[in-house]
Amino acid sequence: MNWQAFFIVCYLLITIAIGFIARGRVKNAKDFILAGRSLPLPISTAALFATWFGSETILGSSVEFAKGGFLYVIQDPFGGALCLFLLGLVFAKYLYRMQILTFGDFYREKYGRSMEFIGGICLILSYFGWVAAQFVALGIMMQMIFGIPQILGITIGAFLVVFYTYMGGMWSVSLTDFFQSISIIIGLVFVLYEMNQIHPIRLALNETPDGFLNFFPKPNYHSWVVYFSAWMVVGLGSLPQQDIFQRVMSAKSEKVAVWASFLSSFIYLSFAMIPLFLGLQAARLLTGFDLEGENSQLLIPMLVSKFASPFAQILFFSALISAILSTASGAILAPASILSENILKYSLKNKNDKNILWLSRISVIIISVISFILAVGKPSIYELVEDSGGISLVTLFIPMIFGLFTKTTSQKAALLSLFAGLGAWILLEWFHDEMTSHFYGTIVSLVAILLGRLIFPKKTEPNPQAS
Repeated sequence: MNWQAFFIVCYLLITIAIGFIARGRVKNAKDFILAGRSLPLPISTAALFATWFGSETILGSSVEFAKGGFLYVIQDPFGGALCLFLLGLVFAKYLYRMQILTFGDFYREKYGRSMEFIGGICLILSYFGWVAAQFVALGIMMQMIFGIPQILGITIGAFLVVFYTYMGGMWSVSLTDFFQSISIIIGLVFVLYEMNQIHPIRLALNETPDGFLNFFPKPNYHSWVVYFSAWMVVGLGSLPQQDIFQRVMSAKSEKVAVWASFLSSFIYLSFAMIPLFLGLQAARLLTGFDLEGENSQLLIPMLVSKFASPFAQILFFSALISAILSTASGAILAPASILSENILKYSLKNKNDKNILWLSRISVIIISVISFILAVGKPSIYELVEDSGGISLVTLFIPMIFGLFTKTTSQKAALLSLFAGLGAWILLEWFHDEMTSHFYGTIVSLVAILLGRLIFPKKTEPNPQAS
């Protein structure tokens, strides 16, 4: 083992130690799922920033940007930053006031038990591909750094994440996110500085073809539908996701939740630009590299390995592993919380704190095992993320909006919206119109809930959050 690998091993051990120390703060399910609703602004901001800053941002979006410019990366990072901004502007204060543990609880309170169960299933399904993508990314990094087979790397990486998530829950996720976010920022800034000395960003941008830096699509209907769909997948579809909700609800106050959302939006968009520029520089420096090939996701790691100094390599790979670990841990805990609180808990005869906490930890194992099997079976980050994206947008976003901002709700209308949006999305995906399936699926979901409210006008108790 060379000294760079030794340093990274030490870094991983520090991360595990932080997660293990967090175990002492977990006394019940509320501590495990929401860190006792006690996170200060810096840690809450870091946790929100780390939500998406993982393999897709560094390894995926960088390649997409190198291939086609800004229009290829609207979904991430721009959609991710939009989600965090809207969270602070509109949603954080209302959700924080509800004093609930999961998004499944929200659908139960607003619509009833059936919506809680079915909505919970949709949320859980949307995470498997995302978690698996992080496992694959960890396997790739282990392979590059330590020279071990990728499957063994996936196994080791998955074990590390599962271990500290299992031990400390949201406390582990939040404290390690804070430590890892600092590593991400330092590592990426230092590598960008070195690469800029070799091939300046200004020069790389000047070498791009016409239209590469365009931020708006061509003036035709289909292009704009694809454009809006890209904004919506993460920008709107992640708003009803448990990982976002969990980080907001873990803040120590409503004010902290709102400001953490705004700050994380700004920080995320700012530092997500670095992988984009690195990808552009890599496409120029690595002559002959196939951006469409099977190994395209190694674009930036290969750039750093070939051109960066040994110290910069340590910083970069530490930052990359940090980004993946922080995303993976939160992505595991989110569906595990839904599984334990909104599905499995009802099977418990004795619902005391000890049993519910045990159930939460078992759910972490269940989600991780399924995601691990998926990671081993389909080792492509892009395909795994693509498989997981958009489900919550077409099924749960519209019912969330109506649940928050209307005075009366109807469970049948919400279920009609969920199934109609899901059906339209699946139909369009089946006919290979995945570029617009999220847009039209959401439109169908909206029309369905409006019709449902006319056909099934059953009212529930007044909504205190309605404006």
